[in-house]
Amino acid sequence: MPFSGHLRHASVSALLAAIVVLPIFTLHLERAGVRTLIVPEWRTLLWGCLAVFGVQLLRPLLLPRLPRITLPSLPRLAPAQHTGLLLALLMLAVIWPFFAGRNAVDIATLAMIYVMLGLGLNVVVGFAGLLDLGFVGFYAVGAYTFALLYHWAGWSFWQALPLAGLASALFGFVLGFPVLRLRGDYLAIVTLGFGEIIRLLLVNLTGWTGGPDGISGLPKPSVLGLEMARNPSTEGGTTFHQFFGLEFNSMHMVIFLYLMALLLALVTLFISNRLIRMPIGRAWEALREDEIACRSLGLNPMKIKLSAFTLGAMFAGFGGAFFAARQGIVNPESFTFIESALILAIVVLGGMGSQLGVILAAILLTVLPELAREFSEYRMLIFGLVMIVMMIWRPQGLLPMKRHHTEVPA
Repeated sequence: MPFSGHLRHASVSALLAAIVVLPIFTLHLERAGVRTLIVPEWRTLLWGCLAVFGVQLLRPLLLPRLPRITLPSLPRLAPAQHTGLLLALLMLAVIWPFFAGRNAVDIATLAMIYVMLGLGLNVVVGFAGLLDLGFVGFYAVGAYTFALLYHWAGWSFWQALPLAGLASALFGFVLGFPVLRLRGDYLAIVTLGFGEIIRLLLVNLTGWTGGPDGISGLPKPSVLGLEMARNPSTEGGTTFHQFFGLEFNSMHMVIFLYLMALLLALVTLFISNRLIRMPIGRAWEALREDEIACRSLGLNPMKIKLSAFTLGAMFAGFGGAFFAARQGIVNPESFTFIESALILAIVVLGGMGSQLGVILAAILLTVLPELAREFSEYRMLIFGLVMIVMMIWRPQGLLPMKRHHTEVPA
């Protein structure tokens, strides 16, 4: 490309940068008595555009001279070593919260919730190849199923947990019917509309869901029927620390919620791992690669899509019920489109179809924003920048899925 082409490309990039930077970092709102003034900071806009212009102009010259970065590959382990490593990591995950701080354990619990959601969406997007932008709708159904069963019928968390998964699975099954003939962008639009319909219903059905205020006062999960609270909620009841003769410590509940989230994430991982090795998992892969070829093999795409939506929604329902119990309150603001986008980003960043990659991405996308919280309004900008760099540098994901193959000896 001649120099004039590079100059034009750099100028267009600087113009686009100005459009993005102008409303976020250049125009600031300041209060002056009862009036609100817009105070521009043109210096920030100028330096940002100059930086983009310079980088884009010099990029063709510097890029060939930069050293190529090769990612280290994981060492090959024998089956016994692989099992031993997994057991060691599991023991570390179980023991770690007893020595960590409260804030770290809370973040880890949230990470386990996103691991469950990522593995659930991985069934739909990674295994079956169906783009779902409304996955948060199933998450909301699970959360509100537990909240409504407690609010109207007094059910405990353990009583409502199976029904929360079943309710979300039912919604996934129902959603599967109108999208049987859709793929790609059309499927994404329909699922996006489903997620928004669920959120709007939760906002407007004030008599049932509490409207924008939601439902509060949800109980925490109990341990074998023992409440982990300072005092029992019913007269004559026994709490966890009273039964075991321990001094009450609020950290006990934090650790228990983490261990419970870890257990649910492990169960989700085990079930999804077994499913992909079964005929239904092979059918998902065939659907993802080529629907026409899938039909030619005698497989029914309708049943395959319904099974993917149903099972993925079930995992989201379990995660939603646990989220509601952990927070103690649910409201529609917790189930916006940004949550669906974040869960989809976890699947894409980790590597579609890769369970280990999804787990790693869920942990990174939960922990890194918390570490960058001190950057205030720049936090989401850094997050978006990291995602863009990752898609350029490693578009197949952090740990792409390895296809099973057999080598024929020569």
